[in-house]
Amino acid sequence: MTDSTDTVRASTILIVDDEPANVSLLERILKREGFTALISTTEPREALRLFREHPVDLVLLDLMMPDLDGFALLETFARLIPDNSYLPILVLTADATLPTRRRALSLGAKDFLTKPFDAIEAILRIFNLLETRMLTLELARHGLATPKSERPRID
Repeated sequence: MTDSTDTVRASTILIVDDEPANVSLLERILKREGFTALISTTEPREALRLFREHPVDLVLLDLMMPDLDGFALLETFARLIPDNSYLPILVLTADATLPTRRRALSLGAKDFLTKPFDAIEAILRIFNLLETRMLTLELARHGLATPKSERPRID
């Protein structure tokens, strides 16, 4: 096991899905891969508090939730993430339509998986996103980070 793999596995991951079974599945998959810093909620409104209180490295986000959907959370998270920061959000949703994917990506999602998803693919995408975050943080420590670019907005 390499140092970078250990660093990735030490990352804090926030899981937001209104279905307890989905949260449980993600937690099991991540724990099996050695992740231990997991924060999860089935209450979308609770996600905002958790996001503000815990320095997370990755958000796993469902889109279709009651009261406050994933699109609204994406918009709020985007306002809370500093301009010179890279904090990946991986959307996991049953809605695989092109407009949904485009909208999620335009609001700041960095990757997209359709439910039901393959556990191995999910872990590979999570590792890729977290490795990119770690490299971005390393660049920032050396004063080489760049601000977020403006994304086209698709509603």
